[in-house]
Order: sequence, then structure tokens, then C-alpha cells
Amino acid sequence: MKFKYLFIATVILFPCSLKAQELQFFRPNNQAGVNQFETGKKDSVPFTGLKVKIGGGFTLAYQTLKASNTATPIIKTVGTATGDVNAITPIYNGFNLPMANLIFDVQLADGVRLNLTSYLSARHHEDSWVKGGYLQIDKLAFLHSPLADKLMKNLTLVIGQSDVDYGDQHFRRSDGGNTIYNPFVENYVMDEFATEIGMHVYYKCPKTGLFVMGGITDGELNAVTIAPTKIDAKTGRPNKFPPALLGKLGFDKQVNADFRVRISGSFYSISSANSNTLFGGDRSGSNYFNVMSNPTTAAGTALTQAVDYNAFSGRFNPAFSQENHAYMGNLFLKFKGLEFFGTAESAKGRTITETTTRGAHQYAGDLIYRFPQGKENFWIGYRYNTVSATILGNTTNVTINRSAGTAGWFLTPNIMMKTEYVSQEYKGYDATNILNGGKFSGLVLQAAISF
Repeated sequence: MKFKYLFIATVILFPCSLKAQELQFFRPNNQAGVNQFETGKKDSVPFTGLKVKIGGGFTLAYQTLKASNTATPIIKTVGTATGDVNAITPIYNGFNLPMANLIFDVQLADGVRLNLTSYLSARHHEDSWVKGGYLQIDKLAFLHSPLADKLMKNLTLVIGQSDVDYGDQHFRRSDGGNTIYNPFVENYVMDEFATEIGMHVYYKCPKTGLFVMGGITDGELNAVTIAPTKIDAKTGRPNKFPPALLGKLGFDKQVNADFRVRISGSFYSISSANSNTLFGGDRSGSNYFNVMSNPTTAAGTALTQAVDYNAFSGRFNPAFSQENHAYMGNLFLKFKGLEFFGTAESAKGRTITETTTRGAHQYAGDLIYRFPQGKENFWIGYRYNTVSATILGNTTNVTINRSAGTAGWFLTPNIMMKTEYVSQEYKGYDATNILNGGKFSGLVLQAAISF
């Protein structure tokens, strides 16, 4: 979608947004949305008619990162460029490309809300792109059925192209210009995020804190209607596109005024796909610009290094594009201002040319302290994140370790500043791989506005 059309829509709908800011069953796009996961079932906002809320997220960052490696020099020609394809691009201290999201939330009916989010500016795409759109249904009042009304006291339906609700980490990640929920600058090393067409069904019991979710999607970031022609090396038959299945079971309870506990287990499973992107579905890109990049490869491609080449620098994608079976457990504990968020993940999968599956494992822990009590508009924190995996073409398993320290400040509920010191190292990569002996470290300062 071109920016001019988004701008016209914004101008037309802007008066509506001034009149109605509170929506039903809604996660706020500011500090109030921090540490919120699925929307709740508390019916606290009366329906008074059609409401349109125009929101946005804007992020600007300055980085001082430096990277190095010990890979064997290899001279190759890439496109029109010739040089050492294992050399690391020198990085200059400076500002990164600012990123911006445009968010429409529309209250269509009592308990029925539409979300449409677009990336106006992002590292991974030069033009504006629609992220996705979905309906969230918490009431079925239009059916005029007492039975439906009773069922919907505990049910929520999400239908359309939406975030795949696998794991709890995606509720805390940075998403293009919307970085307000993330106390750190960047997401996990193995970033679990994709938007797929399908439906999520939630059963929530506020009294006990128990919840369960079941979902089905098409398993694709880009929907496919063309008959498959590729042969699956494992089966020897033409590829198939069955749906992806996912589920989540958890407990989330504010035990008392000071203590909250949340624990959940999730799975995502697809046996065959055109191109599954659960670990590579982000259209905005990494917040660590140009680390572990190569100038020859960048110069030899049609895409510029600053915009799209190596857009996910600092991340790891296990490349499970054909088959993907992933499992994640999450633990969130919050006592007054002190909070812990932990992740344990195991995944296995393959590409269409492989006959057996490979594995990838990720562990992460965030320890955050927010202060002062009652406001919690300042924080300090630390994250440790490690990934180990089997990759194609490497003689041994590889490991990536990241340590990150953070400090931040909500100047207002909608304006945030944070700084992060990160140190990341790569182990087990062959000498012919650019990531052999790779490491990068430095400071990133980030400012964000979200509303």
C-alpha cells in the first residue's frame, strides 16, 4: 500500500480518533500495555457506536556497535563485485534508519474490534507494507442468543492475518516502530514471529487464571493458491500445503497486590509448507544494524546494505521452511517492581531438499527492576540468551550467546528512552563461514513514541 493512500485515510479518519480513544478488550499502545499478553475478558468499556482509534509507533536509534571475526579470507565475485566474502563490514557510529508503524483499531460492534497495522518505514522494506489485519470477537450480541452470550463470557476469537500466538515472547518484542513493550533494544537471537491467515480460539477463566488456546493457520506469511510443483526430498512426492496447528495452555494470576505469576506452554506444528517463516517472518528487521555483514556481498546485490542486505543481522534463523515442529515454555514472575521472564524452546525441522530434520534450542532469561513503586517509569535489567543448533553445511553444531544490559525511562506513558549494552559471540562455525569467531558489542540508544 502506498504511503499517500495511508495518509489520505489518516486525514479522513482523524476526527473519529479524537472522539474515541477507549476500545473494548484492547491492549494499550503505551506504557499501560507493558506486561500484557492476551487481552482480558473484563467488560469495562461500554459500546456506544462505531469508534476509530488511529495509533502509531515511532522509533529512532543511535548505535556504537563494532564487529569482528576470524574466518578464512575467500575471494569471490558476487554479481558485479569481487572481494573477500568473509570480511566484516566496518561499522561507523551513527543513527539507524527510523522506523514507523501506523495502527488502525476500529470498534465495529459490541465486542467486535478490527485491527489493521502497516509498516510505513522499516529496515527490511523500502516501501510501506501492510503487516496484517484481523477481527477480535469477544461478544456475539448480534446473534441475539443467550447461549452464545454465555459462551462468550469466557471465549475470544481472533480471525484474519494476525500474529501467530506461539509462545509469550512475541508479546514483549519490538515490532518495527512499535518498541514500547520491549525493555531491551532487540528481540531474541532466534526470533519467533510471523503473521499467518487463520483463527485463534481462546478460553479464559479470570477467576482461576487458567487459559487455553487452539489455533489453525495456513502456515504461510504469503498465502499460496498456485498448485505445488516442487518435489519433497523426504517423501519423493510433490509438496503439499496442509494447515499449521498451534496451541497454548497457561496460568496467569495476580496472586496478591504485590505478586503475579504466569506460566505457559505452547506448540506450533506444520509438516509441509511452501515457505514457512515462523523464525523469519519479521518484515521490519533487526535493531542491530550491519553487524556481521560483508561489503562485497552487499555491493554485488541489488539491495543496499543499509536498507535490506542482511536485514536480520544479529539474529539466527534455523531455516525450517518445509517442516517445523516447535515447543516453548515461558515463566513470568513479578514481585512489586522486580520481574523475571524466562524462555525454554526446542524446535526441529527441515527444508524441502532435506530428508531428515535438524534441531535448534533456545534459552533466555530477562531480569528487570522497575521503579519507583506505583509509577515504574524507570527500569534497569539484564538478559542472557543462548541458541544452539544444527545447520546445513557446517561440520559441528553452532552456538550463539548474547548478554545485554539495559536501562530506560518512560518520560510519559507514550514517550520512552532506553539504552542497551550488548555483547554477542558465535561459536562452532567452520573457518570458511563469515561467522567463524564472530563477535560484536557496543551501545545502542533508542527513543520511541507510541500511542
